[in-house]
Amino acid sequence: MFLVSPSSLSINRMRASPIKSMAAVNRNSSSGVVTAAPPHRRNNTSPLEARISLVFALASQTTSLSHKLLTELAGETAKYVFPKRIFESRNLEEALMSVPDLETVKFKVLKRCDQYEIREVEPYFVAEVTMPSKYGFDFNGASQSFNTLAEYLFGKNTKKESMAMTTPVITRRTQSEGERMEMTTPVITKRAEDQEKWRMSFVMPSKYGSDLPLPKDSSVTIKEVPRKTVAVVAFSGFVNDEDVKARESRLRAALKGDAEFNVKDGALVEVAQYNPPFTLPFTRRNEISLEVERKQE
Repeated sequence: MFLVSPSSLSINRMRASPIKSMAAVNRNSSSGVVTAAPPHRRNNTSPLEARISLVFALASQTTSLSHKLLTELAGETAKYVFPKRIFESRNLEEALMSVPDLETVKFKVLKRCDQYEIREVEPYFVAEVTMPSKYGFDFNGASQSFNTLAEYLFGKNTKKESMAMTTPVITRRTQSEGERMEMTTPVITKRAEDQEKWRMSFVMPSKYGSDLPLPKDSSVTIKEVPRKTVAVVAFSGFVNDEDVKARESRLRAALKGDAEFNVKDGALVEVAQYNPPFTLPFTRRNEISLEVERKQE
């Protein structure tokens, strides 16, 4: 017969199931209190539950991204839905005009009369293309030129950078090679009297200065428009070549009676359009302009 002490029984029990015994107690070294350790839990998530969790996570990210895009879209839309009025009105027609809340060419009004106003325009940069038609406002030619410039503006450039839209779009007559460019904010179309050619221009965001991304399309050129003085007439509606021709003739005639300014030699008409196509005709703002200079005393 063997005598077994109680202490040896406790040791044997501990040795029989060491894992269970160690998991059952956990002594706090600082307080000396023995507490039960939490049992180890296995991850019982099923593949279906994991897929559902993933779907909800992706949906949450998509919702967040969609909200951001919608916010940006709403901000851009507001620029057109809630246009700004930066021009003083000379008559009821001009009072109804509005322009989008976009960056535009900076200028100072030197003189205003019933028929036109004289502005001093600050320098700015443009991207321009020669229009394929001999008309400045042929729909197909204008659309093609606009799309080419828009592609450059929205990423078809050496930096693949999307730049902000500005106003106006300028359409101007062109002379021969080496002609200096003038005009302001819109897309400008100019026609050469000998070549019957027009060019369309987008005004570039001023934050770039001369450090603009280079176009990938060789038909797009970048130019700086120097400071200049212009006579401007605003009008509403949609633009066509006959209307531009008639308004140019009236502006030239009106400037002959100006005591301070006359039309600069070789000046060609430019047309600035400030509004997108969906704008109501009577709220559209268009401008024709001619470069002028002070008369010598």
